[in-house]
Amino acid sequence: MAETPFARLANLGEELGRTSKRLEMVALLSDFLRELAPKEVSPAARLAIGQVFPGWDERMLNLSWKSVMEVVDRLTDAPPAVRDELGARAVDGGQFVRLLLETTRRRPAQPPPLGLLEVYRALEEIAAMEGKGARVAKEERLRALLERAMPLEAEYLTKILYQEMRHGVNEGLMLDGIARAAGSSRQWVQRAYQVWGDLGEVARVALSEGEAGLRKAGVQLFRAVKPMLAETAEDLSEAWARYPGRLALEYKLDGARVQIHRQGRQVRIYSRHLAEVTASLPDVAAEVQAGCAAEEAIFDGEAIAVDAHGRPLPFQHLMRRFRRKHAVAATVEEVPVQLYLFDLLYLNGQSWVDVPYRERWEALAQAAGSLNLVPRLIPTSLEEGRAFAEAAYREGHEGVMIKDLDSLYTPGVRGRSWLKLKHAFSLDLVIVAADWGYGRRHGWLSNYHLAARDAETGQYWVVGKTFKGLTDVEFQTMTERLLALERGRRGSTVFVQPQVVVEVTLNEIQESSQYEAGLALRFARISRVREDKSPADADTVQTLRRLYEQQFRYKGQPTWQAGG
Repeated sequence: MAETPFARLANLGEELGRTSKRLEMVALLSDFLRELAPKEVSPAARLAIGQVFPGWDERMLNLSWKSVMEVVDRLTDAPPAVRDELGARAVDGGQFVRLLLETTRRRPAQPPPLGLLEVYRALEEIAAMEGKGARVAKEERLRALLERAMPLEAEYLTKILYQEMRHGVNEGLMLDGIARAAGSSRQWVQRAYQVWGDLGEVARVALSEGEAGLRKAGVQLFRAVKPMLAETAEDLSEAWARYPGRLALEYKLDGARVQIHRQGRQVRIYSRHLAEVTASLPDVAAEVQAGCAAEEAIFDGEAIAVDAHGRPLPFQHLMRRFRRKHAVAATVEEVPVQLYLFDLLYLNGQSWVDVPYRERWEALAQAAGSLNLVPRLIPTSLEEGRAFAEAAYREGHEGVMIKDLDSLYTPGVRGRSWLKLKHAFSLDLVIVAADWGYGRRHGWLSNYHLAARDAETGQYWVVGKTFKGLTDVEFQTMTERLLALERGRRGSTVFVQPQVVVEVTLNEIQESSQYEAGLALRFARISRVREDKSPADADTVQTLRRLYEQQFRYKGQPTWQAGG
């Protein structure tokens, strides 16, 4: 069977972009997957939604927009006025590249046509290039692809580089397409994705082994599982009414989510993004080796930075540990870390994700041995719960987690079984653009356009702007960071790839005709950069709408409000 042309994937993107009907999108994805050779299914399923590697795969392309444009400039001959005109017409970087090639290309695309697998393998090669000369080598490999690419293919290659497909297909739609293509139950496709965390593998197994293969999916040691996520709650009474008699509270720690895998003397630690961080936390690994009572286990927990008295330090101190690759021993002394466990996913050969939380906690208490468990309470009254939340605050923590005792552990799912309640009204939003400052902030990108993610389409909708919260040094650092993510300009505004997540405190959410989301933030202020969160972890437009509606249930500001 001949290799599928890369143009087929580009044309699929165009077809998907021409419809907003979910069933039509699912049918297009299903037909596309069924056309592929078995070895093409896995990479194609990822590429179709703008992914190159699974979330747990640490490989990165590391191709800046500047590098891409340097390659495109070598293939085109566009005067500045033409570039400006095309830039104003383009809705994203991919379309800009397409327009440049359509109108100012120096010579036609060179044969042979690009193959889908060929493009994927080239991207793997680009990701593998490191060290001295890597940037030039990456650009040369990209140039070799773009020389042979038709303008539409170049557009979608660029979109894949920056995970900006803009055709409305998210992971959920792709899972629907996989289920239809394989004739499998959506339940088992979803389940396999939750524990494998790889659309490509799910698609490959579904189409080659069917539902029987998907049913074999399970939690595995040393393969990180997507963490279960929590929605926000506005008030403890809301959860008390939702889960009468089956509610547990845990301290919400201001640290980094970690997943601990232990088998005998071997311990590996993974971040919330599934990257291995064992080397950065040797003291935590040693603590697990010494204190864990289980021979084999996978724990969910939180690592926090603490002072000499064991009191929690601000989050940015912990990030020093996660970023450090050299002189780790010295940093261990400078920034001690304390581990707290709060869930059990796997124990001595058996998965526990399908066991109710109340039973998982009991097993966790036994398996943890001498390791710390997060402070926890099953309150008998709302007042008792509020006192527990106040205690968390007095001890320097963010707030509380509210958990349904009957809930199962659903990897990667943000559901109502877990709620987070923080002491300040805050949201995690994504910077999608910034304006050049003036006066004292001249030369800095200092007015940030804040966006929430649409959970249905994956698009980012601006809900406010702010220039408050950062120091002069932070303004300068953020300017450099955003310029490296630049994808276009209009006047004094620089549009950037949606990669930087910030925690934003605010007074309230207002109805607004200024923004397409219909919502705006009042008195927004950046409280910190969320280095531990990806754009996919940001709060959604749907969450903002729910919080906006809930504001009218109460008079004034309630004592406990939603956190991001």
